[in-house]
Amino acid sequence: MSVEKINSNEIPQFNHILSHATKVPGLIFVSGQVPIGKDGALVPGGIQEHAAQCIKNIGSVLEAAGSSWEKVVKVNVYLKNMDDFAAMNEVYEKLLPTPKPSRTCIQAAKLPNDVDVEMEAIAAA
Repeated sequence: MSVEKINSNEIPQFNHILSHATKVPGLIFVSGQVPIGKDGALVPGGIQEHAAQCIKNIGSVLEAAGSSWEKVVKVNVYLKNMDDFAAMNEVYEKLLPTPKPSRTCIQAAKLPNDVDVEMEAIAAA
């Protein structure tokens, strides 16, 4: 089985041992994306702006892998505070294509760089 490491030029790669995604025949596994811009800085705003940036980052990784949000089959969302669920969900509903992929959303005690949201996805290649 071939395994390809994917990185997007649209978001920084903070750790040289990690890739933005791993592609195997038929599937793409997108690593957790946090709300950082191309410059590596946390985007300004609250949970809605941060969720939108996570979705944008995943989209750029999917594009680099030859896929798109339309081919996403599963999303995992990690929130620092579950009280942000409704606000995050508004952005998710607005930005993701219909039908929506399967999703899990949990509260995580601590996320990288103490961000308020992280998202990862699995897509068809």
